[in-house]
Amino acid sequence: MVKDLKDLRRTEPPKDGLGERELLEAWLEFHRTTLLLKCEGLDDRARKARPVATSKLSLHGIVRHMAEVERSWFRRVLQRQPDAPFLWYDRAVEDSEMVPLDSANWEADLAAWQAECQASRDAAAARGLDDTGVTRSGESCSLRWIYVHMVEEYARHNGHADLIRELTDGAVGW
Repeated sequence: MVKDLKDLRRTEPPKDGLGERELLEAWLEFHRTTLLLKCEGLDDRARKARPVATSKLSLHGIVRHMAEVERSWFRRVLQRQPDAPFLWYDRAVEDSEMVPLDSANWEADLAAWQAECQASRDAAAARGLDDTGVTRSGESCSLRWIYVHMVEEYARHNGHADLIRELTDGAVGW
């Protein structure tokens, strides 16, 4: 786990020489790191800022959301643990992992997200790409599909994080 975001480095996966699994894992790690980099150097107020008036999105909220997403796909689906408890999400309250954040603790929430990422790595390591879990609707779902979906999910939210960060303090970057 990353203790200090200042020490964080991100490496784009090589364009050749990796097998399918290694490439999927490398891109997922790239996007996990990208989300952390978008939070680097900000104080609590800035991480909780919601600069788009019509949106509940903040950097802190996205980190919490991605912890829930990691837990959902790797624990509930891949490991077939449909009753794995939610961290923040309340089914009765839309986007409850995103808001409110007034009393949310960044260090604790970051640690929870990092723990979910590690639990996801551990769950995936014990399985092949064709191994399947079961979605909440009862559909079979391969680890390969989960990896691709997770890359897509992080990429989409990293796009949000790019805009939030630029609106918060003007920082831009890939």
